[in-house]
Amino acid sequence: MSERGPRERMVFSAAQLIRRDGVASTGMREVAAHAGAPRGSLQHYFPGGKEQLVNEAVSWAGRYAARRVARFLAALPRPTPGGLFAEMVRQWTDEYEQAGFAGGCPVAAATVDCAESTASTREASAAAFAAWTGAVAEALTDMGVPEERAGALATLMISTLEGALLMARAERNVRALTTAARELAPLLDAAARDGRDRP
Repeated sequence: MSERGPRERMVFSAAQLIRRDGVASTGMREVAAHAGAPRGSLQHYFPGGKEQLVNEAVSWAGRYAARRVARFLAALPRPTPGGLFAEMVRQWTDEYEQAGFAGGCPVAAATVDCAESTASTREASAAAFAAWTGAVAEALTDMGVPEERAGALATLMISTLEGALLMARAERNVRALTTAARELAPLLDAAARDGRDRP
């Protein structure tokens, strides 16, 4: 976090607090304290107030998730769709086993808290999910999944992951995450084989 400037630190801090506490419980004062930034700098960098800061934190989270796809693939000796999903899940099982179940996805948290009340945050959340889905779909296509199925399977992967995260946090157990990875992998890998078997 030390390489980030004050504005970037505040966006990052907002994302971290939203993923833990939700939008309603994340105040501007808490964001400034978490970021180690003077409170007055919030008005300077975010003249649109909390709504602007939340939307930028959601956008940052979507870009972060999209960039992680390439890192997950690089960690695999032989990339497969099921392996990619397992890495997406492992990020969370590792966090939950090491640090507890306090955090979730900031995009999901913002969607739950604001989708009906704040149109700009709903739009930022939709765009964040689209960026993440696009990166996953592109990776699936590169692994042989037919292009016409890649988007649907990317949506399935992300929605399954988000649901498993909610269940894991409720149960204080990674069971839903590990089950999702195990059960979805054969379907994903079969889609890549189907694509490679085409004439």
